Amino acid sequence: MDEARLRPASLADYVGQSRLKRKLEVYLEAARDRREALDHVLLYGPPGLGKTTLAHIIAFELGVGIRVTSGPAIEKPGDLAAILTNALEPGDVLFIDEIHRLGRVAEEHLYPAMEEFKIDIVLGQGPAARSIRLELPRFTLVGATTRPGLITGPLRSRFGIIEHLEYYSDAELALGIQRDAGQLGYALDDDAALEIGHRSRGTMRIAKRLLRRVRDYAQVAGDERISLARARSALDALGIDSEGLDRRDRAILDAIVRKFAGGPVGLDTLATAVGEDRATLEEVYEPFLIQRGLLMRTPRGRVATDAAYLHLGVTPPARAQGDLGLLDEPAKGGAA
Repeated sequence: MDEARLRPASLADYVGQSRLKRKLEVYLEAARDRREALDHVLLYGPPGLGKTTLAHIIAFELGVGIRVTSGPAIEKPGDLAAILTNALEPGDVLFIDEIHRLGRVAEEHLYPAMEEFKIDIVLGQGPAARSIRLELPRFTLVGATTRPGLITGPLRSRFGIIEHLEYYSDAELALGIQRDAGQLGYALDDDAALEIGHRSRGTMRIAKRLLRRVRDYAQVAGDERISLARARSALDALGIDSEGLDRRDRAILDAIVRKFAGGPVGLDTLATAVGEDRATLEEVYEPFLIQRGLLMRTPRGRVATDAAYLHLGVTPPARAQGDLGLLDEPAKGGAA
C-alpha cells in the first residue's frame, strides 16, 4: 500500500496540527455556507509535516476537484495558462508545491489570476502579437513551501490564509502510525508506536516510512504484532538511534567533535569533511540537530553542544562563559 492510499481524506482523520485544524474548520465551513471558493492558502514549514495532505483535505472538505503541480513545472506563462484554462472547474483547488520556485514571469501572470480570476495570454509573435484576457473559474490556490523567505512580497500578499505547520509530538506521531498500522493490517502495541514516533524527528512522513520498515522486520521474523522490543530492534538495525539520529546525523556531529574540536567550523568546510553538499547540510540535517539541542550556529561557524558530546559518549570540554557568542543566524563568509 503506497503513501497516497494511507493519506487521511478528511480533517477528522488528520492527526496533529490542532491549532491549524481548528482554524481550517472555520474557514471551510464559512466558504461552504457562502458557496464560495476558499481564499487562497499558503502553507509553510519543514518537509514531511502534511502540507500536501492538507491540500487534498481542503479539496475533499469543499467537495471539489484538485489539480496538483509544482513550482519548477511552471517556468513560462504558457505553462500556467494551460493549467488555469484547461484543468480547473469552478471552486477547484490548484495545489502548487514548492511555490517559491515558480518562474518569475509566470508568477507575475499568476497575480491577476489570484485577484481577478483572469489571465492575459499573448497570441502571435513580434509586431503582430496581441494580448487577450481570459476569464477563469473561481478557484482556490494552495501553495506549499519549505522556504517562506523566498516567497516574494507581491505573491505572499495575495494569499488570504497563511499558516505555519509545526513539528509533531511523539504522541501525535504514535496516533498517526497507529491509524496506518490498522490500514496495513498489522497490530502495533502502544509503546511500540510511541518508540517509532520518538525516533521520527517530529515528522509524520518519517514516522510512516519507519512504520513500514519496522513492519518488514516483524513480518520476516514471523511476528503477528509489532511489540516494543521488535520496534527497537528494527529501528536499531535501520541505524536510527534512541533520539532519532541516523548515521549521517551522527557523522556530522562526530566530524565537528573529533575533527574540529567541537567547532566552530564553517559550513563549507564541514560539508567537505562529511561528503555532503552545503544545501543538504543546511536544509536537511541542521534543522533537526538544532531542534534537538545538539548543534548551534555562531558568528564563526557551527558548534557542537555539550549534549552532542554526551550523545556520542564523549566528555564535553570546559567552556568559558560567553565563548560561543551565539547568534540565531550564521555570520557571512566562511562561517556561513
